[in-house]
Amino acid sequence: MSTAFAPARPGAVLADLLPSSRTRDIALVVGGAALTGLAAQIAVPVPGSPVPVSGQTFAALLVGTALGARRGFLSLALYVVVGMAGVPWFAQATSGYAMPSFGYLLGMLLAATAVGALARRGADRSVLRTAGAMALGSLIIYAVGVPYLALATGMTLGQAVTAGLVPFLVGDALKAALAMGALPAAWKLIGRK
Repeated sequence: MSTAFAPARPGAVLADLLPSSRTRDIALVVGGAALTGLAAQIAVPVPGSPVPVSGQTFAALLVGTALGARRGFLSLALYVVVGMAGVPWFAQATSGYAMPSFGYLLGMLLAATAVGALARRGADRSVLRTAGAMALGSLIIYAVGVPYLALATGMTLGQAVTAGLVPFLVGDALKAALAMGALPAAWKLIGRK
């Protein structure tokens, strides 16, 4: 029986199951950036916060996990650089770097790298390990985004936590639950553990 997937090897991420080539890697990096940009357009303003709830955090963590640390980093770096250059694909069709939520974008870049490294160690193959990876990724995003929000707006750190962390916890739990189902299911579907 023939398959379009390469055999899984220890330390593989989902993207490694596609036949290896430079073209594949470029397409995955560009595709991950585009997916993040599209997901960012799913955005809902949060009363009292300059930061909207959006799909970009979910996409950033999913991209990092599926592509691995190096390609995940490059994908999110491309997303950030192109958005800084003026493509309006940040949340709520914004671009640039002079916005209070820019720290979250930098956090997403680091988080995609971290969850990608964890995925290479099998963190995306079971529900509990995926939950841990998603929690760590979210923590990294907030660890960069909330202090940046405080600095950019003149808020105290407590005010930034209230405006830039607390309203997002339920949504992040839902996003993590989606990842906890999707990633291990993808491995199970292709029959490789």
